[in-house]
Amino acid sequence: MKPSEKLRFRLDHWLQNLVLRGLIGTLLTLPYRWRVPLCGWIFARVIAPLAGYDRRIRDNLARIFPDMPEPEVRRMLRAVPDNVGRTVIELYSGAPFIERALAAPMHGPGLAALEEARAANRPVVLVTGHFGNYDASRAALIARGFRVGGLYRPMTNRYFNAHYVAAISRIGTPLFARGRQGMAGMIRFLREGGILGIVQDQHMNLGVKLKFFGHDAMTALSAAELALKYDALVVPTYAIRQENGLDFDILVDAPIPHTTAEQMTQALNDHLEAHVRDHLDQWFWIHKRWKV
Repeated sequence: MKPSEKLRFRLDHWLQNLVLRGLIGTLLTLPYRWRVPLCGWIFARVIAPLAGYDRRIRDNLARIFPDMPEPEVRRMLRAVPDNVGRTVIELYSGAPFIERALAAPMHGPGLAALEEARAANRPVVLVTGHFGNYDASRAALIARGFRVGGLYRPMTNRYFNAHYVAAISRIGTPLFARGRQGMAGMIRFLREGGILGIVQDQHMNLGVKLKFFGHDAMTALSAAELALKYDALVVPTYAIRQENGLDFDILVDAPIPHTTAEQMTQALNDHLEAHVRDHLDQWFWIHKRWKV
């Protein structure tokens, strides 16, 4: 694709961005404790049905849980996008979101491993999934003095991507775009003993077939490959949304042992799956995860 084609005007993307920016801007005028549940409600009741997320959630659940009772499916159709909507506005909320993340209980054997790595200036790859709020762990660790960068996947809608990256930058930097554009800075950051946060649970065309919920899912090996190449720890972490819908419980689990990239990545898939099974409506079932 020519550069001119990449940057050509997309009316549909421009209009989508206009609507979403207007919604986000309006919600940000409200107190935090109101804007978060309201954005969840809007995503669940308005955006999800219009965007086709209801059908995608239903299809994914039918693949993984074919015997799920219809009342539970209907509950998931509202609960899943509610969590997505809450996550979106939280990421745009800056200081109030960081305060919630910092106040969250943070526990698990990985915390001691992070402290030891910091003392030894050893790099760490911090791996999470689109579960709970996937950026709360990064926010909480940065607020506690850890040097945490983030690897992100640029969105297809470049208009929305520009202000989304600006929003997550307010949580903490550096941020590195997936691909050649961010590779050099990301490698330098790791070599300097940084903690690189990766969200690793989306379909990747250039990944390998690994199991997720018993089905083949194309999965990136990047977290494990970076760890093996630069002798970095691989530490899984999840911020689980609590019953009030605003607070989190943050787990920093034990590092994944170094073996092969495939074995380590499968262990990460299994680890995420176990937590999703405990909090089924907190994973982003809106993703096209099983495009194999």
